[in-house]
Amino acid sequence: MPQTTLTPNKPTKLDFIAAAQKDEQGRYQNLDEEASHGSLWTRLGFFARRIATPFRSSEGAAPMYPASEPYALNEDSVQWIGHSTLLVSMQGTNFLTDPIWSNTPSPVPPLGPSRFVQPGITIEQLPDIDFVLISHNHYDHLDLPSLIRLSLRFPEATFIVPSDNAALLKKHNINNVLELNWGEQIQQGMLTITALPAQHWSKRGIGDTRQALWSSWAVSSANKRFYFGGDSAYFSGYSLIGETLGPFDLVALPIGAYQPRAMMASSHMNPEEALQAGIDLKASKILPIHYGTFDLSDEPLDEPLIRFEAALQSTTSKPNSLILQIGERQAF
Repeated sequence: MPQTTLTPNKPTKLDFIAAAQKDEQGRYQNLDEEASHGSLWTRLGFFARRIATPFRSSEGAAPMYPASEPYALNEDSVQWIGHSTLLVSMQGTNFLTDPIWSNTPSPVPPLGPSRFVQPGITIEQLPDIDFVLISHNHYDHLDLPSLIRLSLRFPEATFIVPSDNAALLKKHNINNVLELNWGEQIQQGMLTITALPAQHWSKRGIGDTRQALWSSWAVSSANKRFYFGGDSAYFSGYSLIGETLGPFDLVALPIGAYQPRAMMASSHMNPEEALQAGIDLKASKILPIHYGTFDLSDEPLDEPLIRFEAALQSTTSKPNSLILQIGERQAF
């Protein structure tokens, strides 16, 4: 990643990553053309099935790592807490991605998708957290109960969000918030954080579709580059990011929540697309996330990883993978 002299808490804009644009209604737009989210009947059936997930089997859920290890601050490492929640340590700085400890990501819990695997560690077991990255405002990625608990436990932590998401956090007394648009960078300690495009959308209530931005993130130190994909369909931005900011030592990419394709293809990659995204990003290692924790969509809980591993075996590019159990931590 090109090194720039940054002032803490003052974003710097990169020339080669355009800021997110808005349409005539003031709603944020994706880089690639918007695709259909499926027919009304497809979407109604899908949401009816999600409400019923408390009564569904947890068969195929991601396995838990058998034992917790002491946390080492002297190594660059990543720990999968579950879903899209990662605990990452780089250059002695610790940060979280899309933290969710709640059991139901929903505006009206307990109705909605169910958590089938408990978080790999508790909030009380976390080391000191320096900052938190949020990719977008969907309930399984921006979980206010978890963010409130984290802000109370780590009052010095900075919450870094895409544009027009800060007001929601501040409404709940989370005030140490920084907003970034695509292509903006900020310095946090020894790390450079860059907001980057994703092909997705935002919505938390009635009438607020695409009014808050969504993002992926790059975090770089003097010797390591990490990419957090958040939530995204496969899109041209991966090649752009790989060419301008890559190669990356580790990329964490979503591989689940892709069925039914008529509804999901516009906003969620399937495992084969996630592998191609990792290749586009020039990743040394790909860490699959966003599967096996919540029952968010129609594919079986274990299918995303099975398909991802099969795609790894069949590709000629042969990138490395870092496949973690929930709670497991590895150096990168």
